[in-house]
This record gives sequence, structure tokens and C-alpha cells, in this order.
Amino acid sequence: MKKGRSLGTYAVLYLVFLYAPIVLLPLFAFNDATIIAFPLKGFTTQWFEALATNAALLQSLRNSLFIAVMTAIFATLLGMCAARAGAMAEFPGKKGIIGFVMLPLVLPEIIVAVSLLIVLRQVLGLNLNNWSVIAAHTLICTPFSIAILNGAFQNLDPSMEEAAMDLGESRWSAFRLVTLPLVMPGIISSMLIAFTISLDEFIIAFFLTGANPTMPVYIWGLLRFPAQLPVVMALGTILVTLSVVLLVIAEYFRRRGMARAGVKDTGGFL
Repeated sequence: MKKGRSLGTYAVLYLVFLYAPIVLLPLFAFNDATIIAFPLKGFTTQWFEALATNAALLQSLRNSLFIAVMTAIFATLLGMCAARAGAMAEFPGKKGIIGFVMLPLVLPEIIVAVSLLIVLRQVLGLNLNNWSVIAAHTLICTPFSIAILNGAFQNLDPSMEEAAMDLGESRWSAFRLVTLPLVMPGIISSMLIAFTISLDEFIIAFFLTGANPTMPVYIWGLLRFPAQLPVVMALGTILVTLSVVLLVIAEYFRRRGMARAGVKDTGGFL
């Protein structure tokens, strides 16, 4: 009993330590003061209104949204190919290849960022722009897509696609008409997770962004100006809310796909 009580106390303290900074974001975002400190002065929405009039911030937001959407599409397409091959095909070195593809999950982002910067600038002589960030974000998001889609493809019965081919459909038609609808919840979940990761990512974007910074890089620049901190708090409140909403939607589609496949849910994002 004592051990269980200690574990519960630890869990509560851990959650408080983890989520207390997030709870403070909206408090200071609606606080009528430029100094981030207690006591709070009053309620205001001026910091949110200031976001709409900041042209540089809106441009960085457009850059981040474009990069996140393209990353979600490319990472999910690559993840689908890898997950399908891993679940429905046997070939020499399969485990080693899958492990190599998943390597970005354990590599420090600073190492990946510096390596890609050297390759793009020194080796290939390319200019840094949104597409360089998209390529890098696709690299780090693809393993997450594979991890999500692996479950969707492994829970499929291969005989369903084979039956469609026996009835006259081509391999592509059987995949499009039978397999794709069954794994669609996993695809949506993968795209939402990749979108969220790309939208929030800072280190790689900091190294590889060109003249047009992404939103996290622009926010980092604002931190040098104390008077802009409430605006950063307002923007952080919006980003946290958006991230939570996307993760909830992704988890909904993941669980829907597990239920459709008739597989017991053993855990997920939430």
C-alpha cells in the first residue's frame, strides 16, 4: 500500500512538473502586462490581436504551414511504402533495412541538422530554402509514419487483396479498392502526427532555413526582445491548442483503424 501511494505521489508530481509551464502560457497570454511575472494585472486580448498585425510572423506561419503540409504528404507516402514492404514482403536483410530506415528516431537532431547543412551547402552547393527544410523534416518524420502505419498494414488479411486479384483486379486496383480504405485511418493519423512534428520542429529548421524563417525560428528571434514575450505567449497558446487538437484527432483515427481491423488496442499516443 505504501509503495502504491509513493508511486501515485510521484506520478502527480511528474504531471505537475510536465504540464505546469503549459498551463502558465494562457495565463500570461491574457495578462495585461509586458512583464512575465505574478501577480497578474488584468485580462486582455491585445497580444492575440498583435499577432494578426505582425507581417513577419504571418509570413513565417505561412512558411511553417507549407513545410508541414508537404512533409506530412511525403513522409506518409514513404511510410506507406516501407510499412507495406515490411508487413507483406520477405526479402534478404529486411530487418536490417527497416532498422536503418528507423535510425533518425535515435539520432540527435543537432547531428542530423549539421550533417544535412554540410551536404546541401558544401557538397551539393544548393541554396537553403523551404524545400531543404521539407527534405530534412521528411527524413525525421518518416520513421514516425512507419511506426504508425506498420500496425495498420500488419493487421490486414493478405487474402482480401489476393481475392480481389483473383476476381480480375490488377495489383494496383486491388490495393486502391481494398487495402487503401482499410488503412486510411492510419494514413490520416500518420499525416497529422508528421504535420505536428514538422510544425513544432526548431533545431533542423534553424540550421536549414533560408531567408524566410519558419515560425519556431521566428519565435526564437522574438525572445531577444522582452517586450515581445507576451506575444510569444499568445502564439504559444495557439500552437499548444492546435497540437493537442491534432493529436486527439490522430488518436481517434488510430483507434478507429484498430477497431475496424478487429485488433485489441494496447496503447497509443494518448
